[in-house]
Amino acid sequence: MNYYAIRVIYKYEMLRSWNTILQSLASPVISTVLYFVVFGSAIGSRIQEIEGISYGLFIVPGLIMLALLTQSIANASFGIFFPKFTGSIYEVMSAPISFIEILLGYVGAAATKSFIIGLIILATAAFFVPLQIAHPFWMLAFLILTCVSFSLFGFIIGIWADNFEKLQLIPMLVITPLVFLGGSFYTIDMLPPAWQTVSLFNPVVYLISGFRWSFFEVSDVSVGISLMMILVFLSACLLTVWWMFKTGYQLKK
Repeated sequence: MNYYAIRVIYKYEMLRSWNTILQSLASPVISTVLYFVVFGSAIGSRIQEIEGISYGLFIVPGLIMLALLTQSIANASFGIFFPKFTGSIYEVMSAPISFIEILLGYVGAAATKSFIIGLIILATAAFFVPLQIAHPFWMLAFLILTCVSFSLFGFIIGIWADNFEKLQLIPMLVITPLVFLGGSFYTIDMLPPAWQTVSLFNPVVYLISGFRWSFFEVSDVSVGISLMMILVFLSACLLTVWWMFKTGYQLKK
């Protein structure tokens, strides 16, 4: 394992984010504050409690998950797409390093940035609601697994995309709607029975449900199923990245 190569890629990606600190950190925090103002105050005044939990507190896991998914995908996809766009990726590919080392460098940096953003949003939420975490270990486990899984997914999008329009296509048209329809701001028990069944086909439901359970011991689906779904998604992303590097998909001229 070439740890020096991993460290170089990782440091470069982290430094790139530091140069855009306002976009990388301030923007998600400001967005979260706005969500608390709009949803927590305006809607929260009409919806007092959900399953015995105040609405402002109930939406915290959903807000964190919304930021994690979007930021993980954005960081990882741009991180690998930009070297492709400039042509510097071919220098990385020709270096004596394996795809695992390239993956650890790029995805590790994207996951780290998303994890930091998640913790900052968690700290920000504490200023608005009396935050409580029933299972801190599982909260961190779901946090890390989500960051890594969707950073891998973003890495796949970055390799697949051959222009900036495609880079934004899946996050905007697929991921964001799935997050909003995945129980970020409500429980699927509030939906009609038919829509509850439809919601179970949304993979984001399982992510948010498991994460919310770690806070309040309340979930839409079994926490074991939530964990299994994340691990299945993580494995699928790893297999896809392995195939992309093995075949040279969108990586070779």
